[in-house]
Amino acid sequence: PVARIEAIRLFLAYAVHKDFTVYQMDVKTSFLNGILNEEVYAGQPQGFVSKQYPDHVYALDKALYGLKHAPRAWYDVLSQFLIDNGFQKGSIDTTLFIKKKGKPIMLI
Repeated sequence: PVARIEAIRLFLAYAVHKDFTVYQMDVKTSFLNGILNEEVYAGQPQGFVSKQYPDHVYALDKALYGLKHAPRAWYDVLSQFLIDNGFQKGSIDTTLFIKKKGKPIMLI
């Protein structure tokens, strides 16, 4: 899932209003950490075809870049991790996660 533009604008407006510090990050290997919940098979990549088994295909355990399942698989892993660590999904946009502990608040 992709964050709705309205949620991003609301998040930034709230951050400015409350004088929050906003950090941005990119997890370069994120799509490689998604766990597939269904059977997905891939052919051998060009240049790496086994001479002994040229027609073999491989069952994937985890997502790969370019796989249509990769974004959702990563979101599921990240979402579960955040929920397990005390975050709650936003009611308006499920890509927003909120954790309140007394006065401090963390928005992801």
